[in-house]
Amino acid sequence: MRETKSALLVGVGGQGAILTAKVLVNGLMKAGYDVKMSEVHGMSQRGGSVSTQVHWGDKVWSPVIGKGAADIIVAFEKMEAVRYADFLKPDGVAVINDYEMASSSIAAGLCEYPEGCLEAMQKHYRCLVLNAEKIAEELGNAKCMNIVLFGGMVKALHMDDIDWEAVIAETVPAKFKELNLQAYRAGYAAV
Repeated sequence: MRETKSALLVGVGGQGAILTAKVLVNGLMKAGYDVKMSEVHGMSQRGGSVSTQVHWGDKVWSPVIGKGAADIIVAFEKMEAVRYADFLKPDGVAVINDYEMASSSIAAGLCEYPEGCLEAMQKHYRCLVLNAEKIAEELGNAKCMNIVLFGGMVKALHMDDIDWEAVIAETVPAKFKELNLQAYRAGYAAV
C-alpha cells in the first residue's frame, strides 16, 4: 500500500500554479494513483492569491488538505509561502521561489511588501529556496518558472519513479515543450 501524500501549490494569478498542478495530477494518474485536485482562483485575474491542493495515494476521498497536513508546499511567490505555511506538516518541506510579486494592494500603495518572508519560513520549516525566475530567464523565458519549481518539487519528494518529462511533453503547449523540459531539468538540478 502506498502512503497518501498531499501538495499545496500557491502563488499569484498568472504564475502557472494551475498548469503545474495539472502536470502533477497527470503524472500521478499515469502512475496508478488515485488523485484528487482542488483549485481556488480567488481574484487570480487581478493578481490575487491562487492555491491548488493535490492529494494522492491508493485511495483518496477528498482533495482538501487541512492545516498541518501538507507534505509539501510549492510557493511560486515567497509571501504566499508565509500565507499558507500553517498547512505544512511539521516534517514537511517548502519549495519556495525567491521572488516578489506585488499584490494589488501593495501595487496601489495601500501597504508594503513584508520583509523577512524567507527567514520566517526557514526559522520554522525545512525549506528549499531557489530563484526560479532567474533560472527561467537564463533558459530564455521567465514564464517557465512554474516548471522550474515543479522540478524542484519532484526532487524534494523523491518522485523519480514517474517519467515526468513525458508527462510535461503531453501537458504543456507543443510550442513550449522543449523550453519546459529544460525548465524541469534545471529546477530538479537546483534543489
